[in-house]
Amino acid sequence: MKEFTQDCLGHLLHRIFDAAQLDLTCEIETHPGAVPDLVAAISGPDTPVLTARNAEVLRAIEHLAFEIRRLEPNQHDLLSIDAGNYRQQRNEALRAQARRAVARVLETGRPFLFEPMSSHERRFLHLALTPSGLRTSSTGEGPHRAVVLYPERAGKETTH
Repeated sequence: MKEFTQDCLGHLLHRIFDAAQLDLTCEIETHPGAVPDLVAAISGPDTPVLTARNAEVLRAIEHLAFEIRRLEPNQHDLLSIDAGNYRQQRNEALRAQARRAVARVLETGRPFLFEPMSSHERRFLHLALTPSGLRTSSTGEGPHRAVVLYPERAGKETTH
């Protein structure tokens, strides 16, 4: 298989933008050996189309790129596609949710169930919760899959 390069990703994104008649551009950077190693920043007047409804269209585009690049779910961190800094803002919101959930679980001694989210966001949340020492797991199926934070200390393996 031909390597999925900066040019390949750019070509894919521009074909999608053209086919959907979206007024968007993208800047793509490579960071060999880093995570992510391929980063695309999308901007333009039609950015809200990508970020509406919890970024459904952005996630769909990213999913296509994952499949084309043949990335396994545990490799999804290697590629980042963002639009209008949505991912950065969402990650900050997830970190804040994680802090509030840890405080609540420690105060109440009861598990905390986060809202359902994508596998990428669940993984981010699991990692953000790791420093708390509390156990996490994912529960549910498909689009209803969510992270649970438990009051007992980590001892059991975190499941994603």
